[in-house]
Amino acid sequence: MLDFIARRLIAIIPVLAVVAVFVFLMLRLTPGDPAAVIAGDNATSDQIAMIREKLGLTLPIWQQFAIWMGDILQGNFGESYFFKKTVAELIAQRVEPTLALAVCTLVVALSAAIPLGVIAAYKQGSILDRFVMGLSVLGFSVPSFVIGYCLIYVFAIELGWLPVQGYIRIGVDFWGFLERMILPSTTLGVIYIALVARITRASVLEVLNEDYIRTARAKGLSNRVVLMRHALRNAAVPILTVIGIGIALLMGGAVVTESVFGLPGLGRLTVEAVLSRDFPTIQTVILLFSVVYVVVNLLIDISYTLFDPRIRY
Repeated sequence: MLDFIARRLIAIIPVLAVVAVFVFLMLRLTPGDPAAVIAGDNATSDQIAMIREKLGLTLPIWQQFAIWMGDILQGNFGESYFFKKTVAELIAQRVEPTLALAVCTLVVALSAAIPLGVIAAYKQGSILDRFVMGLSVLGFSVPSFVIGYCLIYVFAIELGWLPVQGYIRIGVDFWGFLERMILPSTTLGVIYIALVARITRASVLEVLNEDYIRTARAKGLSNRVVLMRHALRNAAVPILTVIGIGIALLMGGAVVTESVFGLPGLGRLTVEAVLSRDFPTIQTVILLFSVVYVVVNLLIDISYTLFDPRIRY
């Protein structure tokens, strides 16, 4: 197991290297000049040229990349062009709302998706099964920002039950924190619920046709025991796989969701950095998301052994 983890951690290095090269080139080769944004609309070409030289944008691309990678290897993520802070300070300030949103979304999504998928599989062909699958199709089809605005209109504007925007730290006001997390986490969790519910239904449905399920029922075990102890556990590997893959949906959806609900997290920071062509911030945030995605999938792979004893690394 330790050898497997070590190999996977080493494999992260080329993955991050490819991500770094891709992001760096994409930012440099797409239209838009951060120096022109910093200088303003009334700046002269000489002023823009001075800013470009100060930022090091006049150097060849390969040299800019080498300098950036050298700084990254030393733990220096650079300084934001516009926020006048180091990128590390910006991320430290914004990581808590994003982490809170991700955790709340996972709790909401998995609490709803797995029971719905199991029930839909058990009631295959019923009205409930068609209803769950219809909701899954709807969750995939409707963009998250549309769902967010609909929830805001119903629960914040019409009913007045929940606040629309803002963030309160959990240590300051727990109930205020929950009130401001319900709508964003539900918005972000809809597509995740749709994905996990469909995979759960398919996996459990396949397991329910196995011989050991018929044997368990022949022993007189209740449906709850058969579904939870035998069917769901043996269907857990593909469900865990799609949960890990769905982390990418969470990170991508956080960018839109945080902007809709005014959460000061990494997603909103990414939007602000892209609009202002803040190269150091964009590069570092995307690298951070890549690290999180790879590490989460490593943890998912390790967790397979808890549900399927046949799997060994």
